Amino acid sequence: MISFSILIFLFSLIVSNDGNPLSRSYIHNRMKIIEEENKMAFGSSIGLSPAEELANQCLMKAKFDEVDHGYLHPTEFLPAQNYLEVSKKIKNSVVYQMIRKMPKGGLFHAHISSMLPPEELMKFTYEPNLYICKTKNLVYKFVFSKNPPGKKCDWKLLSAMRKRDPKIDAKIKKSLVLQRSKFEDLNVVWNDFEEIFDTVRGIITYRPVFEKYLRGVLEEVYKDNIMFVEIRSGASQLYELDGRYLDTVKSVEVAFKIVKKFTNEHPDFLGMKMIYSPHRNPSPERLKEIVQTYMQLKAAFSDKIIGFDFVGQEDKLPSLYSVAHVLETFPADTQFFFHAGETNWYGHPSDLNLVDAVLFNTKRIGHGFALPKHPKVMEIVKNKGIAIEINPISNQVLKLVDDLRNHPASEFFANNLPVVVSSDDPSYWDAKSLSSDFYETFVGIMSRSADLRSLKQLALNSITYSGLDDQEKHAAKKIFKTKWKEYMDKLTQSKYCTEINETS
Repeated sequence: MISFSILIFLFSLIVSNDGNPLSRSYIHNRMKIIEEENKMAFGSSIGLSPAEELANQCLMKAKFDEVDHGYLHPTEFLPAQNYLEVSKKIKNSVVYQMIRKMPKGGLFHAHISSMLPPEELMKFTYEPNLYICKTKNLVYKFVFSKNPPGKKCDWKLLSAMRKRDPKIDAKIKKSLVLQRSKFEDLNVVWNDFEEIFDTVRGIITYRPVFEKYLRGVLEEVYKDNIMFVEIRSGASQLYELDGRYLDTVKSVEVAFKIVKKFTNEHPDFLGMKMIYSPHRNPSPERLKEIVQTYMQLKAAFSDKIIGFDFVGQEDKLPSLYSVAHVLETFPADTQFFFHAGETNWYGHPSDLNLVDAVLFNTKRIGHGFALPKHPKVMEIVKNKGIAIEINPISNQVLKLVDDLRNHPASEFFANNLPVVVSSDDPSYWDAKSLSSDFYETFVGIMSRSADLRSLKQLALNSITYSGLDDQEKHAAKKIFKTKWKEYMDKLTQSKYCTEINETS
């Protein structure tokens, strides 16, 4: 059974808008251009098995229903609206539910302190010996301590505060997630965004809590059908109840012990690798310390620390060019995974980070939002196979783009650039580890005709462009093949797909 939308499309091939017949040569040339563009597009090289064709049929029926409804009712199209306002509606989407169950390969671009849902993070505030204070900027800060932490802030024991203020939990939870979708400008939202990091830091860097936190992150990632994760982390030092801090190497060792235990319990999960990612700081002393810390971590965990990056708001922090002399002091075999082009400016130092990123042979580019403004850099990216880690929801919430139909990644997909989808800081906007960004990409950024092949290509790209070694990549492909087949079986046998196939 051919859908009404397909009939309309076929009719449009043979008649003009006013109903007059079109010449065969015009129709032929039009079809030829569309066909050639489709062959150039992301995922076009992937073939589908009969089972995948059946799954694709119901997936695309669900996608067309959503996209075409949005075409007729633009104000209701979810990717055109700020995620903070429509997250619940997205989670009720049929397409989202299909994507949620899909094996997605690896998660690349996510910061370790922003990966656990706020309701799970809230549970740690019920641990004993947690003190709370509110700064002059009205930002909550936390610290676990045997005794009141000091006089720089008006510290109160949170358990006692709860007895006096029954609304304190609601206030705390509100401080863990971005609350507004209409900010004055990008700098305002970034200020609120970075304040959440300050709030969370005191909770999750307490060693006993960190162990539970990281375990929770791994469980959350695993439930989202992700096979491995490559986190960005500044390797914060963990602290004990007596105020004693573990050194950086021992702090990271704690993390990898948790990961090892989790992977032993879940043989189909390939674990976690880390990209050491300190905040970009202009201080010469701090920059020297950063290089030394990277080398210490690399020496201690050679197979797990896969590279280096800088983090922070690109428009406000020193450019890669300004610290190039420091980057040149890294060992020659260092792999870089630079944040670059997370800006909507053109020709400014933050925009030109893209040029410096490719000059330093970055393995992947984090965000790459400004990449279409640099045709030569785009050419290098494609020729060298430098993967672009797009983060759609982050770019929207942090004010780079309002409507995801206008996200520059549309151009990446049209030209079949090596793209992977990531989530950046999903807990700060209460998104899932990867499914929410996959949905926004598939429905809002990719072409209407982009289908199951595009989703499969995204998952396969995450293995191809990962920091896994050859043996790990082989294992990942084997696990993915099994999981993908199981996914196809479940999808084709689902109630939704059964009903679609019966009426076809």
